[in-house]
Amino acid sequence: MPTWTLTALDLPLRFVWKISRNASAAKTNLVVQVAGRGHTGRGEAAPNVRYAESPALLAEQFGALQAAGLAQVETLDDLDALLGAHPVAHALSFALEAALVQRLAARAGQPVWRWLGVPPPAAATPTAFTLPIMPPGEVAAFLAAQRAARFKLLKVKVDAAGGLDLLREVARVLPGHPLLVDGNEAWADADGLLQFLAQARAVPGLHLALLEQPLPAACAADYRYLRPRAGVPLLADESVTDTADFEEIARQFHGVNVKLMKAGGLRRGIELLRRTRAHGLRPMLGCMVETSLGIAAALQISALADVHDLDGILIIKDEPFGLVHEADGALVLA
Repeated sequence: MPTWTLTALDLPLRFVWKISRNASAAKTNLVVQVAGRGHTGRGEAAPNVRYAESPALLAEQFGALQAAGLAQVETLDDLDALLGAHPVAHALSFALEAALVQRLAARAGQPVWRWLGVPPPAAATPTAFTLPIMPPGEVAAFLAAQRAARFKLLKVKVDAAGGLDLLREVARVLPGHPLLVDGNEAWADADGLLQFLAQARAVPGLHLALLEQPLPAACAADYRYLRPRAGVPLLADESVTDTADFEEIARQFHGVNVKLMKAGGLRRGIELLRRTRAHGLRPMLGCMVETSLGIAAALQISALADVHDLDGILIIKDEPFGLVHEADGALVLA
């Protein structure tokens, strides 16, 4: 029987990670490992407070799975049966599946992407790089220190109160640089957002290429109203869970940011990316604040996405695994 373990990782960050709903200077992720018969697999869980996940909750759920027979899990069918009887947070579900898939692929002598039946990842995958919320006066120094201009797409976290001033300063420092603006549900309604967009269009040098989840996921009617009026492609993030109605999502958005931690597994992530494209939506592959263990797993299915936002490893101060490195704004598997 395989041996399953869970280990906590305390991860100081290179800078304060501030979005519209919270801020942090460190994260605690967890690593699931499954070992036995000469093959080992590992997966990472990055708990997300937006979905009421915490390291303590995931550790408690992992302990319950061990008591329920996790040691007998050797196949994906075994894992599906166990999680069907004992549901866990999506981040933990992803880590369990990623670890098991890695072990099974290794036993088969195949890379994970081939074992999963998806196209191979590119030799180098361009990624967006994210600017967290900060005072406008700190933007120029931050962009210079991070050498942010090397990334073809910059993601800017904003809130309703200071978002315009932040974008104005980014446009001043890097005029014309494509920006993916991420509101993390900061605006209350479509009318308020449309006012913001009208003001943003008047900012010299501002190239607003994509707008991600500006309103709460519950604002479906506002999104349907907003979609033909925004003047910029809208990406869903928090609006798309593992039970998403894609016909409805296509009425609200132009694309979908799929995150494996939120999807609950590699197989579900693959399904979501394929359904995104099948509904005429632009597929994007994103991440939480993750080490290269989680980012390497995402890269295995990255060929299914058109846009990649996999900069989680660049936020961590001392990335512990070295499974992925970045060069000239692109990610390469070690």
